[in-house]
Amino acid sequence: MRWRAAPRGAPEGVIGLASLGQFIRERREELRRTDPAYSVRRVAERVGLEPSYLSKIERDLVPPPSEAALVRLAGELRVEPDVLLAMAGKVSSDLKEAIRKRPVLFGQLIRELKDLPDHAILRLVREVRDGEW
Repeated sequence: MRWRAAPRGAPEGVIGLASLGQFIRERREELRRTDPAYSVRRVAERVGLEPSYLSKIERDLVPPPSEAALVRLAGELRVEPDVLLAMAGKVSSDLKEAIRKRPVLFGQLIRELKDLPDHAILRLVREVRDGEW
């Protein structure tokens, strides 16, 4: 039986893709069009995975790999790690730690933000980052 990732809402830039594996495969093949170093075998070697395992990930035959492997793979494929983690149904350990410190506040914040348009969330992020609050 094939394992299928079921992202609830596709992260920015992955709209229309059915799964984590499909996204990884399409991104790797996109890079391979201009650089032969992006074969399954060579990418797998650079990120510390067996080529057969990466192939199975790309075909959604196995559950997603660990957070660390996804982060290495994201770096190799030049995508934000949070995109692969979200598609895999995972949250990075630094975000988990932040949520653990203030679970009620972060729960409320995420629930309030979930229906806002992207531009409103980006504005809020910039204000917090720049200290303009």
